[in-house]
Amino acid sequence: MTATRSPHTVHQFTMRFSSTPRGARLARRMCEHCLDAWGVPYDSDAHDVVTLVAAELCANAVQHGHVAGRDFHVRLTADPATRTVRIEVTDTRDETVPHLPAAPSQDSEDGRGLLLVEALADRWGCSPRAGGGPGKTVWAEYAAYPA
Repeated sequence: MTATRSPHTVHQFTMRFSSTPRGARLARRMCEHCLDAWGVPYDSDAHDVVTLVAAELCANAVQHGHVAGRDFHVRLTADPATRTVRIEVTDTRDETVPHLPAAPSQDSEDGRGLLLVEALADRWGCSPRAGGGPGKTVWAEYAAYPA
């Protein structure tokens, strides 16, 4: 019997980060690096979109999902066969389920993160934390590979 290997590899990166602005920044940079290594090159539109979505989800985990002493978790997967990149950000606070806010005032400095995710991602949502326990996972998907 001969095993047939798929010409496409599903890539995956997972890591826990401190629930701080520095942790969110490091998570974004790690996602940037992974995307480039997986064939979504720096300076491509797809790379910029996925990086921005990852940055917004990580910033929200730090700002709205922070629980003292607990980290947030990032999982990035890329499947060239389905052309999809998926970013999942899990925090440990479950009483703040994300929703699209009303449009912020023009002079407001925040309140646009999920509006950006909604506008840029092909799909996004929120689910309970896998494996139980407190928290939630906010995820987004984007078709990052050419057809």
